[in-house]
Amino acid sequence: MVTDPAFAEPDIVPTAPETVAIPVGLSDTDIRHIEDALRSGHEEGVIDALGRLGPPDTAELLEKLPEEHRTSLFENFAPALVPEALAELNPELRRQAMALMPPDQVADILAALESDDALHVIEDFDPPFQKEIIHHLSAKTRLTLEEGLTFPEESAGRLMSREFVAIPEFWVVGKTIDYLREAADELPTDFFDLFVITPAYRIAGEIRLGRLIRARRHEKLSDLTLDNIHQIPATMDQEEVAEIFRRENLTSAPVTDEESRLIGVITIDDVVDVIDEEAHEDFLRLAGVEQGDLYRAVLSTTASRFRWLFVNLLTAIAASLVISLFDATIQQVVALAVLMPIVASMGGNAGTQALTVAVRALATRQISRANAFRIIGKETLVGFLNGAAFAIITGLTAGLWFSSPMIGTLIAVAMIINLIVAGFFGAGIPILLQRMGSDPALSSTVFLTTVTDVVGFFAFLGLAALFLV
Repeated sequence: MVTDPAFAEPDIVPTAPETVAIPVGLSDTDIRHIEDALRSGHEEGVIDALGRLGPPDTAELLEKLPEEHRTSLFENFAPALVPEALAELNPELRRQAMALMPPDQVADILAALESDDALHVIEDFDPPFQKEIIHHLSAKTRLTLEEGLTFPEESAGRLMSREFVAIPEFWVVGKTIDYLREAADELPTDFFDLFVITPAYRIAGEIRLGRLIRARRHEKLSDLTLDNIHQIPATMDQEEVAEIFRRENLTSAPVTDEESRLIGVITIDDVVDVIDEEAHEDFLRLAGVEQGDLYRAVLSTTASRFRWLFVNLLTAIAASLVISLFDATIQQVVALAVLMPIVASMGGNAGTQALTVAVRALATRQISRANAFRIIGKETLVGFLNGAAFAIITGLTAGLWFSSPMIGTLIAVAMIINLIVAGFFGAGIPILLQRMGSDPALSSTVFLTTVTDVVGFFAFLGLAALFLV
């Protein structure tokens, strides 16, 4: 059989589609173009550039611009800024920037935001400025924000959104779907669940949108409601809220008042922000740094860090006092002065590793009374094994360096002792501080540094005083 070439299939080898990397965030070139437009007074160019940016990009632009250009944007181009960008902005920078605006202009921005974002923005201001802003809001928005500010800081009441979908429990699927279509303009922009409520506004159940759509129109909502309802009290701490979402794999959860009535909803996007915020907070506190330090004034930043550095000075003096007890020993064996920082430094680093693991595990509730001693024991054993390994390396190096097997042996023994102590206290101090009601991320580093320095110097110099002098 002969195939007509006109109808023959072309010999085409399929190729895989080319993968194109999508850039995340603004490029430095984009930022420079907007800076140039601001510098040259090209207002149309600035407005056009801002109009093409989404909320995260606008927030990034404001954070990276020099202060004078940022001030110019807020003073001259505030209407062109996306309101949602202010909710994404660094809190310290947001306070500085919005202080440049009159209260009525800030009120217009808040009115354009969802209730949880509006509360997130206004809670950072001083009470007098809050009252001025609230005065310019509509009665409904004013009531929402005033109620939200009555809840404790970093609680579910501050985190929740008042925009949710609640359906009477006696409705059927068909009526519910018809209502959602007719009231489309009044519904939240994004929602995942419908809350089924009693006449007293208490939660009878919740229904996923997917389950509602797959159900038949005549089915009752009471037959579709989910059994496990994760009600969150408005006063619950946001860290506990995040833990519930993580454990139960939730996308949203209802928030209730003291009488168990539905007053709001928390969605997964808010919880992601909480997790990110808490992780950053713990990370910065380990070094005695606050979240707003990047944009805070120089003198204010200096003052906030001075307290932490002063405490570290006291711990350094404590370590120096230990060294002074052995000044005669050091004068006779100069090698000790060369080698003793090694022991303290290794102990500090090993302790910081155990400390970081413990603090993070406490933050994610992976440590409790049931396994606390097991975790401390494991970190102590890790310290011993690493201490033994580095004792061999350091002991041989020091012995050959100073042609003294005894010095090599002493630093090896001191290394083992200090790394065992570092593992024990690195895991133990955060757990103990949390039991005492203190923040382990903020206080642990100071205590750990003191312990590893004092024990390291005392072990090495004490052994030297016994065996070398």
